[in-house]
Amino acid sequence: MKCALFAYNGELMCFVHVLLNALDMQEKGHEAGIVIEGSATGLVPELFQGDNPLFNLYQKVKEQDQFFGACKACSNQMGTIETVRSEGIALLDDMSGHPSIAKFQEQGYNVITF
Repeated sequence: MKCALFAYNGELMCFVHVLLNALDMQEKGHEAGIVIEGSATGLVPELFQGDNPLFNLYQKVKEQDQFFGACKACSNQMGTIETVRSEGIALLDDMSGHPSIAKFQEQGYNVITF
């Protein structure tokens, strides 16, 4: 199974479930990756801070290369585009500046939104 987890919600308590599910799917032999969209792009500067409760999960997802990317338009709007770049997360903009869900579906991914 291939899953693309689109995280739109900018609340940490929602985003933790995105990270946990991506890791769980990968551990169970599925291909799973995360697209950071909408207000969730505003979380990126918080996530890589060592004192953030999600830091270890974020690092594990990053180390396993499970971030497909982040929305370029939303990262720009949220003022986090430079942080996204510096974290090595690809900026996706193939649909008028935003990531295309259809592109992932065409590649055989089940799309789940959070």
